[in-house]
Amino acid sequence: METKALVIIDIQNDITKHYKEIIDNINTGIDWAVSKGMHVVYIKHNNLSAGTRTFKPDTKGAELVPEMKIVSENIFLKTKGNALTSEDFAAFIEANGINEFYITGADATACVKSTCFNMAKAGYTVRVISDCVTSYDLKKMDEMLRYYADKGCEVKTLLEFTGKFQG
Repeated sequence: METKALVIIDIQNDITKHYKEIIDNINTGIDWAVSKGMHVVYIKHNNLSAGTRTFKPDTKGAELVPEMKIVSENIFLKTKGNALTSEDFAAFIEANGINEFYITGADATACVKSTCFNMAKAGYTVRVISDCVTSYDLKKMDEMLRYYADKGCEVKTLLEFTGKFQG
């Protein structure tokens, strides 16, 4: 297995409806990652806040969306924005020597932002697949993509990333 991972963040039933605009790209990215021997990781958010209506543990809303390809059992739960706060995910990274991440998912202004920032800060190579990320507020997407780049992440489209690996 590679020391690289494709990470899909919070593509769950309760996430923004905008995920439907990127799900085909995410599935293509999953196929690409599998063909390259990368780890494919799914991150699920569980909202433990009292009175929450979204991402409640053990509800349909917290399940991964049915349109997404599930190609591994690497499904990790988090309760904070930053995926690295999942002890199981952090242990998986360590056990597999992963140091390079391709990031997809939602929400660009919250969990994707926090995960990218903290991964880059920890010294990992972080690559954001721009057409595999979405937000509740699509008007903020360009600003978020600039933010990721400013924090040291490489930001490119799926085709730009996958094209450079075809031999």
